[in-house]
Amino acid sequence: MGALRSDVGIVSAGHDVADARLHKIAAALVRQGLSVEVFGLGDVTGGPRDARVVTSPRGSLIRRAFRAVNSPLRCRAKVLITLDPDVVPVARAVGALRGRKVVVDVHEDYARLLADRAWARGALGLGAKLVVRLSTKLAASADITSVVDHHIPPTTARHRMVVENMPDLGLLSSADGVDPEPRAVYVGDLRESRGLFDMVEAVARVPEWTLDLVGPVAPGDAARLRERLLEPDVAGRVRLHGRKPPAEAWRIVAGAWVGLVFLRETPAFREAMPTKLYEYLASGMPVLTTRLPRQAALVEQTGAGVVVDSVDDAASALRRWSESRTELDVLAKAAHDWATAQQGASPYDELAVAVARLLGRDVHA
Repeated sequence: MGALRSDVGIVSAGHDVADARLHKIAAALVRQGLSVEVFGLGDVTGGPRDARVVTSPRGSLIRRAFRAVNSPLRCRAKVLITLDPDVVPVARAVGALRGRKVVVDVHEDYARLLADRAWARGALGLGAKLVVRLSTKLAASADITSVVDHHIPPTTARHRMVVENMPDLGLLSSADGVDPEPRAVYVGDLRESRGLFDMVEAVARVPEWTLDLVGPVAPGDAARLRERLLEPDVAGRVRLHGRKPPAEAWRIVAGAWVGLVFLRETPAFREAMPTKLYEYLASGMPVLTTRLPRQAALVEQTGAGVVVDSVDDAASALRRWSESRTELDVLAKAAHDWATAQQGASPYDELAVAVARLLGRDVHA
């Protein structure tokens, strides 16, 4: 006899199996009593607990195109959840031909994101835009279309759910207190447009501070970063950890004094609400953020951080806090208060309930 079919298959051509949103979706599905398999990239050990994990090497764009076709065909689950636009067309075809349900998870405004990618030019960029346009159209008629925010397309869909990137408290770690020495952290993709070099420069100006960077470095920024971290003003004070599964990433975060969110104002980020901002606050940690509208509004409303307009502003705040923790302690209390008020069902649980209903299962409250 063959292996039993999983209830749900999470299928990606470009996501590492350590991806935080992937882990949150998988954990919620498991809480509903559903069996889960995951097709993605990276180390199998970085995948979600309690899921069957299948990985492929990252490789070239040609390899990615192959995975976009092959992974939905290989997955035997009764419900397919896609995480990438290039997987959607084949997943929808598999759904139609094999009687599978299809959930399309859209966690970026892909059209705007392409404007932030240097490779998305010429013929390659045109091809990527056509894939995004097709996948967005197909996403609108999926069995469930989950989007990360209200403004993310498709804004009209047959069964559309907003599944915000809120924290899964089960994946976060919190320390009993803070480290004795000032330490800042960042969790997420590392590239210039996400404030990578601004974070390094801010810490470089305040010798009392160290910085932990948890996440993959964009290939186009890797050489420049390596050279910068060898310079005397930051050598040994900025630590690169690479991509980590969520639970491991947040063990590194625990005890840090402040979380950094230094996104630049690009078309992809202007209306963004970064996951890490919610997660820092949920960990009871103050935030230092750039003045993008929604993230600045949250920080100002909660009173749990400081909005900065430049590297100099950021360095001034860090210097002030290393000289006295009084202000930082007030911000940390505000973060704890916000986290306490957020207790309850997560949007991932709501998605998992909807998936369970697609399967005709009883749902868990």
